[in-house]
Amino acid sequence: MAEQWECVIVGAGPAGLSAALYMARFRRRVLVVHDGRSRALRIPVTRNVPGFPDGVEGPGLVDRMRRHAVEYGAGMREAEVVQARRGDEGFVLTLADTREQLHAASLILATGLYLQQPPLEEGVHEAALRAGVLRYCPICDGHEQIDRCIGVIGADGHGAREALFLRRFSADITLVPLHNSEVTAKDRTRLQQAGIRVVDRPVAHHAPGEDGYRVQLDGDDQPLRFDVVYPALGVRQRTELAVMLGLELGGDGTTAADSPLGTPVPGLYCAGDIAEGLDQISVAMGHGALAATRAHNWLRSREAPGE
Repeated sequence: MAEQWECVIVGAGPAGLSAALYMARFRRRVLVVHDGRSRALRIPVTRNVPGFPDGVEGPGLVDRMRRHAVEYGAGMREAEVVQARRGDEGFVLTLADTREQLHAASLILATGLYLQQPPLEEGVHEAALRAGVLRYCPICDGHEQIDRCIGVIGADGHGAREALFLRRFSADITLVPLHNSEVTAKDRTRLQQAGIRVVDRPVAHHAPGEDGYRVQLDGDDQPLRFDVVYPALGVRQRTELAVMLGLELGGDGTTAADSPLGTPVPGLYCAGDIAEGLDQISVAMGHGALAATRAHNWLRSREAPGE
């Protein structure tokens, strides 16, 4: 017999675990299903989470949040959800491998996003993250790069904006294309006025190490060396389940900004990085609280008085 839940939350990052805590404290039968790929698990240290002035490791923060939710009764299960549909009494989720189905009266999607990464082997990429020479979020950790030599990879409009944002923290910034330079004349003028170097030749080889990140430009003998590199290659929200359930996405591939408060699909809520807005841990936590509270109140509206 398929398992029945008052709420299933897909995703165990800060958004999903915040929602799980609130749902559990509302005394709801709630299950968190996740595939172990929360982006927060890859953060070596963040100093941008309120209440942690000395910084906190991403895996440590996720573990604290998981234990907090479990303490109040939330269930946890590591599995990949590969299909979602609306059923007679809520939602039906199908798990990978076993094809087992979960039934939920309400559903919170906190599935996060994928980073578009530079061409590095997985082990090299993760080592570069741990060493702090490869970072992805200038809003999160630009402050840690004050007066350092910074490379931004991705010479298009997004890369130009990221380089200009980082200019507040350092005067030594170089914008490098991954393949071809697509910087417009207007952006190039703004970058030059800000003192940001623009490289037009593509990168032939990436070589991160413990002491910095080197990029070999096509046709150059000597590599460029940076203290830290920010890929500005974009992201892809993990919205496959939302689309299966009939949600329309915005032009940037996200669900609506108000989807933590509810969606056109009754009983469905979205939280964290899949929703339009600022991809920050503090925002994800708030989304989780909002989505859980709205889901709880929606369930209450369907219950008999006194339940």
